[in-house]
Amino acid sequence: MIAGVAAAVVAVAVVVVALRFAPQDAEGTAAGSTTEPSAPSSSTMSTTATTTAPPTSSIPADSGLVFEEWVDDVADWLDVPRRAMYAYATATVTLAEERPDCHLSWVTLAGVGRTTTDHGRVEGGHVTDTGAMSEPLDTVEVRDFADEVISEPGAAGPLQLPPSVWDRFKASPRDEEPDIQNIDDAALTAGRALCDGGRDLSDGDDWLAGVAVVQDHPLFLHRVLATANVYGTVGQSRTEPNAAALKAVTFAIDKIGLPYVWGGNGTEKGDAGFDCSGLTTAAYAEAGVSLMRTAHTQYHSVPLVDRDDELQLGDLIFFGDPDTKIHHVGIYIGNGQMIDAPTFGQAVQVHNYRKPGDNYAGAGRPTAA
Repeated sequence: MIAGVAAAVVAVAVVVVALRFAPQDAEGTAAGSTTEPSAPSSSTMSTTATTTAPPTSSIPADSGLVFEEWVDDVADWLDVPRRAMYAYATATVTLAEERPDCHLSWVTLAGVGRTTTDHGRVEGGHVTDTGAMSEPLDTVEVRDFADEVISEPGAAGPLQLPPSVWDRFKASPRDEEPDIQNIDDAALTAGRALCDGGRDLSDGDDWLAGVAVVQDHPLFLHRVLATANVYGTVGQSRTEPNAAALKAVTFAIDKIGLPYVWGGNGTEKGDAGFDCSGLTTAAYAEAGVSLMRTAHTQYHSVPLVDRDDELQLGDLIFFGDPDTKIHHVGIYIGNGQMIDAPTFGQAVQVHNYRKPGDNYAGAGRPTAA
């Protein structure tokens, strides 16, 4: 069974969990202007979802890679503990045999693990060689940027499974009594919960419904989706990602849920949130790459990507007219998705980087400078 992991399907649902989506016209007047437009300052979250047909691809079966090499490489590139990666991948193979029509991917389980407990590393703990937590993890309190608790009451373990999930689906691949504190058991249990009810996780709506069983707050769903896209992009390519691009993207994921603030540079700079170019500037600053401050100046100062070239993780996605004004920018996370600070009344979020009738201007690659 283990050898089958190298050929396991990597299906990442393209899901858009709406946080009051509106036209991509985020920057308004360029940040730094003396005239600030009047607009709402709050961000509203909704669980309304739209979907597109997600791609399904796999790690090449003829690559010659064995399971251990694949785990070592991908885990190292993505900063996922090897033991946790082993658990996610093994649960994927088990579910591929039990429920091949579910199309569960390791990237979804890993997205849940990273979002809930940083793969068991929250509060200074870690997953041991046996798969058990070094110290039991009870409910990890998670608050959104409005300081409201969004964690599930009674959730526990490295995947923070709520009692409703654990009591119904608990399972173990170890021929032992299932233990919510063991990542092998938690990953298999989560997988069975995600696949329950005949869900096909290659379908966007089913993916959303499956992940929502673990936690249905939009902040959680967006972060799992973004992380799964990044993990899937790296896992499929079998190429080590650019370290600066990955760091920038990871920064942006952690800011999902912050409100749009015109001219905002983020909480690190004393602002409640970001505007579109404030987010990209801060993300790449975290990675040691300096960008110009507005979307227009970023477009005209970073190396542009040829229209025929495939986009890469961390590329900047621009909208507008290069000759007059580039009015919006986001950061590409793979699988046709980007993270951006869209406009007033919306939070930093994940969605498709293209839509019919948009004024996409092209992409830039700060890491090519």
